[in-house]
Amino acid sequence: MKKNIAVAMGGNSSEYEVSLKSANVVASNIDTDLYNVYKIMVRGKEWYCEKDDHQYPVNKDDFSIDINGNKINFDGVFIAIHGSPGENGLLQGYFDLLEIPYSSCLTFQSALTFNKAMCSSLLRHYGVVMAKAKYLKRSQQIDFSEIVDLVGLPCFVKPNEAGSSFGITKVKTADELLPAIEYAFEFDKTVIVEEFIEGREITCGVHNIEGQIKSLPLTEIISENEFFDYEAKYHGASNEITPAKVNDEIERKVSGISKLIFETLDLRGVCRVDFIVKDNQPYFIEVNTVPGLSEASLVPQQVTAAGYSLKSFFNSWVEFSLQQ
Repeated sequence: MKKNIAVAMGGNSSEYEVSLKSANVVASNIDTDLYNVYKIMVRGKEWYCEKDDHQYPVNKDDFSIDINGNKINFDGVFIAIHGSPGENGLLQGYFDLLEIPYSSCLTFQSALTFNKAMCSSLLRHYGVVMAKAKYLKRSQQIDFSEIVDLVGLPCFVKPNEAGSSFGITKVKTADELLPAIEYAFEFDKTVIVEEFIEGREITCGVHNIEGQIKSLPLTEIISENEFFDYEAKYHGASNEITPAKVNDEIERKVSGISKLIFETLDLRGVCRVDFIVKDNQPYFIEVNTVPGLSEASLVPQQVTAAGYSLKSFFNSWVEFSLQQ
């Protein structure tokens, strides 16, 4: 008997449109000979399954839907929501309470990695190298000279909990700091001001869906803009090279650190770890526990470069999720 798989999509963040693209790729690659696939929109308080031009509301008491008198319970959920509530632990906690297995990291790990400041602070204690950074809360007094002394110029200002490069500004002068910080606060209640590391942007997918922690081929991102912003990520203003043309030392270091982070933080499923590499030294940027899975995204490129078909990879991922 085929199992019912919900693909959760949408979300409440600025990454809503990206989530829809990821979910469509996921849903189209899950084997329908093995699974019944339902796309579930999660948007604020409106949760529903759209099927045959009709919206069927989700019963949040047990995460079920009723289609023409036929109640459908789900055996598992593939979370394709970037940002809140799919990447910060909120959905994970909900599904834990209902004892429904899901594709992403567990509740605590999702919340921790989504908070860039807390995740970086922890990983520093394990020797992971990263840029200098100052973390700001909306209510605190900001000492601009202290920030410049710590991180230097140019620097990056970014929301602490946001993805797809929303709210990020590259600041070149001290006068640009305040408007950049105010802009980042539009996306989150805490902000990171981070040292600019000039180097190559390298990213590494990591997974354990085959029973052990494995890294995927690296990708180098060469942005046509000043950094890998939303336009570069999703509107083609970048050149993404997979596998990355890096020497053996860089490949070994980036893959090794990515797997170390995956193991140290007790992650699971498929994640993506981002770095800037300068003088053969990888500088950690962030972990994405619900990485983009659209046709323009990096992990699907890495999956293909590793020799998997997207169908075989996603089906292995679903099978792994159901066993958790």
